[in-house]
Amino acid sequence: MRNGTRIGFAPTIVALVAVLTTGSTRHLYADQEHSDAKVSPLMQKALPELPGKEGLLLMVEHPPGHVDVPHRHDAYVFVYVLEGSVEMGVAGGKPVILKQGDTFYENPMDVHSVGRNMSKTKAAKLLVFFVKNQNTPPVLPATKS
Repeated sequence: MRNGTRIGFAPTIVALVAVLTTGSTRHLYADQEHSDAKVSPLMQKALPELPGKEGLLLMVEHPPGHVDVPHRHDAYVFVYVLEGSVEMGVAGGKPVILKQGDTFYENPMDVHSVGRNMSKTKAAKLLVFFVKNQNTPPVLPATKS
């Protein structure tokens, strides 16, 4: 994370992020070739109080005009929009337009059915925090195999 970047997280989210340490991510996407998003792992940490779970913090940059393919996360996902404007939605829910400073949540059963950068000229940057099963990719196909 850049020095001087100010992120207005609720105190609970800040506390969760603070327990993480930097690390590498073995599996970012189950199917990386179908995404033009730039994904940068920032932190990854096992959560001993939650056996078999880990926290993962990613910076995700969606290029201008980016549209996600439907996918799942099999995780608790907290999204914070750092820059730009995105449309997000889960199956069965109403899509929402998010701008800088807005947040979005997905539960482990949600299918992320809508995800797109609203701009055709500017990238959108997201900070994405997962609580997920250890040693599993954070992004999976929309349906379980």
